[in-house]
Amino acid sequence: MLHSMIRVSNLDSSLQFYHDLFDLEVKRQIEFEQFSLTYLGNHACDFELELTYNYAQQAPYELGNGYGHLALGVDDLAMVWEKASKLGYAPMDIKALYNQAQLVAKFFFIRDPDGYHIEVIERNATFG
Repeated sequence: MLHSMIRVSNLDSSLQFYHDLFDLEVKRQIEFEQFSLTYLGNHACDFELELTYNYAQQAPYELGNGYGHLALGVDDLAMVWEKASKLGYAPMDIKALYNQAQLVAKFFFIRDPDGYHIEVIERNATFG
């Protein structure tokens, strides 16, 4: 897989959010007459998040009920949750998912500036 794309209404806010919480940096940006494509990534993997910013878009995007979520892995879930809280990003509660007595994942959800759900998962044997 190469990348996943989301549309953003305020590029600066989105860049700040993804950098603040996940250390995603701009890898490249392509400017067009009516929109820009900004590709974010980090050292952990080659997969990128593409932010499409349409210059003329005035109203918030309607996400509908077909969108699921993006999932990002972190080493220290509690630290990222605390950081998100302090920065005013309003993370949801940390949850644990078990299959019988086996811990599958510890995670929380947070919404980015455009309302996309982001699942933040603590890295483990299942989600490396």
